[in-house]
Amino acid sequence: MIETGEQAEKLILVGIAQEDVEDTIASLQELEELADTAGAVTLELFIQSREQPHPGTYLGSGRMKELKERIEALGADGIVCDDELTPAQMRNLSDQLDTKVLDRSLLILDIFAGRAATHEGRIQVELAQLRYRATRLTGRGVSLSRLGGGIGTRGPGESKLETDRRAIHRRIGILKAELAEVVRHREQQREKRRFGTIPVAAIVGYTNAGKSTLLNALTGAGILAEDKLFATLDPTTRMLALPGGEEILLTDTVGFIRKLPHHLIEAFKSTLEEAKYADLILHVVDASGPRMKTQMQTVYKTLQDLGVEDQPVITVFNKCDRPLGEALLYDAQSSESVRISALTGEGLDELKQLISRVLREQKVYIDRVYAYSEAGEVARIRKYGSVLEEKYEEGGIHIRAYVPRAMTGQKEPAADRKAKKKKSGEEA
Repeated sequence: MIETGEQAEKLILVGIAQEDVEDTIASLQELEELADTAGAVTLELFIQSREQPHPGTYLGSGRMKELKERIEALGADGIVCDDELTPAQMRNLSDQLDTKVLDRSLLILDIFAGRAATHEGRIQVELAQLRYRATRLTGRGVSLSRLGGGIGTRGPGESKLETDRRAIHRRIGILKAELAEVVRHREQQREKRRFGTIPVAAIVGYTNAGKSTLLNALTGAGILAEDKLFATLDPTTRMLALPGGEEILLTDTVGFIRKLPHHLIEAFKSTLEEAKYADLILHVVDASGPRMKTQMQTVYKTLQDLGVEDQPVITVFNKCDRPLGEALLYDAQSSESVRISALTGEGLDELKQLISRVLREQKVYIDRVYAYSEAGEVARIRKYGSVLEEKYEEGGIHIRAYVPRAMTGQKEPAADRKAKKKKSGEEA
């Protein structure tokens, strides 16, 4: 990212249109947003239509010559390719164009490097950077410990790195051990939450869909919410009181994006796995965007890669205070949906009611009398369940309520959950 006081780098964004030119343009426009987030200025979108990227130079020879002329004519400081380049492609492009060459992965890594705030976030970013660069040591001839300015050249701990592959892998081993300790601590927290039977909802969605704004609106979390890609990276968990007094934990997660570098998916797995262990998924969608359907597909693909399959999903169509990019708001992969504006508060009460209803469907109905000596158990039911009726009788406290299955020892088979979801989709 560009440091304050430095002149913004001027970049040309380069993409290959293998089939749909419009889709390539949309991807480059998203890349332009990434460049803007990194503090750069986009001068031009440069596209070549071909069946496959050239294995040696990404672009064909003719378009390479044209690109070099455009770089000189516009005074560009470098180019960013919309795909992850091989070491040979990056080296050949740099040599033939005589300019800085980045790819989509390196740009995203740079943004993450500037926005990771927690210890875990910094470990994950450096780990992803090292894995990315470890594959590009051969023939590079440039020290990874360089301190050059500008996009793609900085990151946590980068100034201490050595070019030797063994040193890189030794550092990766150290970081993996540190991350394993963080993951162990996170799993202990999950176990405590499960033992306490407080349900957990993971907020997922495409980057800049409004996840942080939603968390702020529901809980007053006060976390950063900007109209930029990857405004926040580190997960935040807050308590939300639902109608009827029930409490639920809401956990924000890092935003998804097309062509997310696999290095980042691997490094941020422990953070993204919050969705895997959640009782409920809140899928936040930017309903005002023209690429809504594509973004939704990207989110579901990423969730599938993480092994998130059985949890109920509520699709939250956000930004409905803006003109809708698509009039029909429907998600065939979720059983419930709601229209809201996290910014204005429209639809938030309906969302809370929907969360309560979906959680209730996951609970077990009880109708029994507890002895007065079991007042502690009644207090747990009040805290973690939904009490329908509570009567004080001669023989004890008569409770009718819905309680988490964990409190009864029952478990709902995954097959049953899938069947319910399928039936709900067919009815819709």
